[in-house]
Amino acid sequence: MSESSAEPSADELIKAIALSLVDKPEEVSVCATSNETGTVLRLRVDPTDVGKVIGKQGRTARSLRTILGAVSVKLHHRYSLEIVEESKADSVST
Repeated sequence: MSESSAEPSADELIKAIALSLVDKPEEVSVCATSNETGTVLRLRVDPTDVGKVIGKQGRTARSLRTILGAVSVKLHHRYSLEIVEESKADSVST
């Protein structure tokens, strides 16, 4: 996998797109985990912004996955996207 430093990585690309979609950009994070089949990108956003990232009937999430598919072909590495949904109760420890 030859990726030049001038090209953004797949996780930076997903984060940049998510930042433009949400109301609370400071809560956006992308965690990359490699496994035997490729790399899983876990996108976390504020619970109030999850709907914006998923979109109506999942259209925005499907579009993000389509973009990742194109990146996968270009970089010869399989990427998948997981949108982590946390409720307010999950993110607040008691």
